[in-house]
Amino acid sequence: MNKVLIINASVRNEKSHSRELTKLFTENWKKKNPKDIFSFREVGLKEIPAINEKWIGSAFIDPKKRTKENQSGVEFSDLLVNEFKEHNIYVIGTPMYNWSIPSGLKSYIDQLMRINETWKFRSGKPDGDYVGLLNNKKMFILSSRGDTSYGENEKNEHMNFQTTYLKFVFGIMGIKDVTIISLDNEEFGGEIFENSKRKSYQEIERI
Repeated sequence: MNKVLIINASVRNEKSHSRELTKLFTENWKKKNPKDIFSFREVGLKEIPAINEKWIGSAFIDPKKRTKENQSGVEFSDLLVNEFKEHNIYVIGTPMYNWSIPSGLKSYIDQLMRINETWKFRSGKPDGDYVGLLNNKKMFILSSRGDTSYGENEKNEHMNFQTTYLKFVFGIMGIKDVTIISLDNEEFGGEIFENSKRKSYQEIERI
């Protein structure tokens, strides 16, 4: 039995294409895996606090020296980290905003990126060698984008700070098994968008 965490990042609700992708994923996965448990984390329509000085003061304390008082700055972060650790499959539904990700999703990642919780330095001190602490996990990134050709070896790959960033940063945490499905050409509409929608829907249904 898997525990699946659906993370929605769009600031739109009814007209969000990335939410349509996560909805389709959820329906499809439940049909094939009826015993799996689903949880939902909203980071687009509900505010995720940005990290601040108090957060930093708590996050970088040696685990052996942690107390209830000096950890007060990461109380909400602890909730998110624990929730994340409890699941083994993650589904991120996100639009591309200005060639990157929504600010709510960035704040969420900042809350999760915790030294000695989701990653660590291999030597125990800054050495540029990062070890992820979240192993044997699976992630699906379901993205919606206004334009096209942002994939690997495509002409706009260098402009993609959305899926490439997500794959990288969660890889630092140890999540290496990542599947990316993208719905492109949203800005153009018409047949070119419908073709992209059909393709992404079929990819999700094959999972």
